[in-house]
Amino acid sequence: MPTISRFYGILIQMYFADHAPPHFHALYAEFEALIDLQTFEVIRGGLPPRATALVREWAEQHRNELMRDWDLCVQNQMPEKIRPLP
Repeated sequence: MPTISRFYGILIQMYFADHAPPHFHALYAEFEALIDLQTFEVIRGGLPPRATALVREWAEQHRNELMRDWDLCVQNQMPEKIRPLP
């Protein structure tokens, strides 16, 4: 599973040929959450509140890039890296 971004100890990843709805995986320490690409709500799992806020802030800044990476992963192509939060 490619890591498309990394910031503040949080890894953002997408699986190749993953299931709908469009989403990404956010990993932080022992926590993992699936985040919906349309609403940025947690679909499954969870993160601590501060990590969740950082992931949502990052995702809002990169909505178009995330959708483009989702489309690439659905086609079993390598997604592009996305800039981390500063």
